[in-house]
Amino acid sequence: MYYGNIKKFSIENGPGVRVSLFVSGCRNRCEHCFSPQTWSFSYGKPFTEETEQEILAALSPSHIAGLTVLGGEPFEPENQRDLLPFLRRVREALPEKTIWMYTGFLLDTELLGDSRGHTSETEEILRLIDVLVDGRFEEDKKNLRIRFRGSENQRIIDVPKTLAAGNVVLIEEYMKERE
Repeated sequence: MYYGNIKKFSIENGPGVRVSLFVSGCRNRCEHCFSPQTWSFSYGKPFTEETEQEILAALSPSHIAGLTVLGGEPFEPENQRDLLPFLRRVREALPEKTIWMYTGFLLDTELLGDSRGHTSETEEILRLIDVLVDGRFEEDKKNLRIRFRGSENQRIIDVPKTLAAGNVVLIEEYMKERE
């Protein structure tokens, strides 16, 4: 897997100060994507053991709320294979940190259904993360007054509650427009 960027002090991809990993590779190719350079699976640098160590070190301070993984597309099958062991390490080493992921796939119909985004790793990845922002970016639904997502069709999902309930549970406080 390759990655395009690591932001060690991000405030736009989840609550609090976060470390954001932008993975490379995306076949969804949303029109007007904010990072089309990450569509290429070979964009940026290889994701190595040293990269993992760098991210774990960046996550360690108490003022860092957690990790956000976005892209590109984290749920491309190639990326899931490399992200799963990394997410296990993060969860084991830093269980108090939250893990957010962004995907163009819909949780209920694609990631948990029959699509390219559902692999043998998908369900374990979902059990390791706290929040999933799902849905493709849609330019005609872009709204600068919403938090943590680019377009109104995207959902901010509480993954543990969703998996327990068997239906999508949104985090309503984040779904509201800012005043």
